[in-house]
Amino acid sequence: MDSPILRVNYKPQLPSKIDYGIGIIGCGGIVNYGHLPAYRKHGLNVVGCFDINRESAEKTARQHDIPKVYESLDDLLSDHEIEIVDIAVQPWHQRRIAEQALAAGKHLLCQKPLADGIVDAIAILRAAQQSGLKVAVNQQMRWSAGIAAAKDLIDRGFIGQPTDAQIQVSASTPWHMWPWLAESPRLEVQYHSIHYLDAMRYLFGDPEWITSRFAKYPLQKARAETKTITVLDYAWGMQALVAVNHYDESGDNYATFRFLGTEGLIKGTIGLMYNYPTGRPDTLEAHSNNFAPDVWFDVRLEGLWIPDAFIGPMTSLMAAIQSGGKAVTDITDNINTMRLVDACYISATKHRTVHFGEFEEIDTLLAGGTDDASRAPA
Repeated sequence: MDSPILRVNYKPQLPSKIDYGIGIIGCGGIVNYGHLPAYRKHGLNVVGCFDINRESAEKTARQHDIPKVYESLDDLLSDHEIEIVDIAVQPWHQRRIAEQALAAGKHLLCQKPLADGIVDAIAILRAAQQSGLKVAVNQQMRWSAGIAAAKDLIDRGFIGQPTDAQIQVSASTPWHMWPWLAESPRLEVQYHSIHYLDAMRYLFGDPEWITSRFAKYPLQKARAETKTITVLDYAWGMQALVAVNHYDESGDNYATFRFLGTEGLIKGTIGLMYNYPTGRPDTLEAHSNNFAPDVWFDVRLEGLWIPDAFIGPMTSLMAAIQSGGKAVTDITDNINTMRLVDACYISATKHRTVHFGEFEEIDTLLAGGTDDASRAPA
């Protein structure tokens, strides 16, 4: 007998106005197979693009029917047709571009991570506050089908009070797609598990304590961590685990999530990580003692994390522009995702558990203190 239908609200809700002029800065891989296919699918208005490599910009424009290719960043920022700038560059370039774009009167969608360190992230926040413009961060996993569906069910009380959360990934990641990452002093958490940590914050809020441990694969060429385990402890007793290994050559890869509550369970797979970057749809199963104690629901999810989730941050930003409110991944919220990322590195480096509220340097910066603090609290 087929299971009864469990209606789950997981698809992005577009605002009434979606024809804002968008300018793309950075025409690398993620723009071409993530941002632009999602924008085209939903009829967004991409006016033009710029890349320091003119050939990359022209190739992107041809592939995605973008009408303008700009000679310089200043040319893009001076175009009055452009209302939103979508920045997709390495994090150490983002502060300079973001500050210029805000000074030019543009709303921003910034790439994740927001910056290479918390000081630059808070500098972008300050510039946004001073300008009165909207800035969101492209933490698009919040709109991946599995996470979005889980959020809807959790918010509806489907599993009662959350008590345990796990995201576990063991994959073979094609690091060669990003050669610059090989020399990065921060790797797995800063550029990958940041998605899972942000998703945990989205689903359950900020943790109280963070414990993280890093390791490397013996044959890896990359400089920094590629295997990590992080435990988040919450004030009400919930624990969350994020465990990731990027060098699983066994052929038995997996990428799963499991969210347990006092009244039920949500579990599923993160389809993208089974054959990145091609991907496959997420899966989700759910059970609730409150809603249907004798039934396991198998929820059929549509779409792929890449590119379909990429519509979420952009249209949430558009909704915030229209309403005067905040985007789901507003920069003020994302500062705490960066705070969590920094806590993982401190924990792993110092071999200790870190309290989420112990970041005095960050709080000083947020309060408008000196801009010469270290990259992260010690």
